[in-house]
Amino acid sequence: MPQILVDHSAGLEFDRAGLAEEVHKLITEVIDTTVGECKTLFRPAEQFTVGDGTTGEQLVLVQIKLLAGRSTAQRAELTARVLAALQARIDVPAGIGVEVTELDRETYRFVHHTGR
Repeated sequence: MPQILVDHSAGLEFDRAGLAEEVHKLITEVIDTTVGECKTLFRPAEQFTVGDGTTGEQLVLVQIKLLAGRSTAQRAELTARVLAALQARIDVPAGIGVEVTELDRETYRFVHHTGR
């Protein structure tokens, strides 16, 4: 169920597989789910701007989508832990944002489609 969307500057070098593995583990430590339920998508962006564009900073924006029902404290803890994981993996100046949002349990669906 957890969906992790990582938008980042296309030229930013960091261990994506290692980050996904760490974030999946962090999620299971904070909420009741399994690593097998976590899904991460990395989306490099060729065009981005931080501030007025003169700082040279790279950019990483992470959105973690969970089924509704987690406490604010759980979501805040997950945000802080994912932010720390990103800071530990990025070696250049970067703007980093992390947000944990909720999916509506009544309308969200996910399937493992086997193809035709």
